Amino acid sequence: MASLNVGNLGEYLREQRRNAQLSLRQLADAAGVSNPYLSQIERGLRKPSAEVLQQVAKALRISAETLYVRAGILDAERDRDDVETRAVILADPSLNERQKQVLLQVYESFRKENGFGTDADADADADAGTGAGVDADAAVDGAETVKNPHS
Repeated sequence: MASLNVGNLGEYLREQRRNAQLSLRQLADAAGVSNPYLSQIERGLRKPSAEVLQQVAKALRISAETLYVRAGILDAERDRDDVETRAVILADPSLNERQKQVLLQVYESFRKENGFGTDADADADADAGTGAGVDADAAVDGAETVKNPHS
């Protein structure tokens, strides 16, 4: 079951844990996973879920995305840009939820138009509550009805 990515992930986790000066038990406790399970991940015997990776990343105070890439969950280049763009849009405090969703729809529409729409993107759309295949012009028309507080 262990793949090259999982082995690299384990080595990377061990290195990060040691840099943080944490014992295996301390990291397991901080991440909310069992000590044996974390040991198996570090040795490349287990492939953790994205949720477990997120908990471990938080405990180590490192980027969960970095762990996703090392685990083979994300494509290092293509997915990083998409994930970062979505995260920035969703985290923008100056936009309300409706505006964020419209902006994500426009973004996704342009990605599809440029040949970057994939099944993974459709899954992300479902998670974000956006519809696949949204017409960019319709989304922009909808966005224009939102009042700009700066004008």
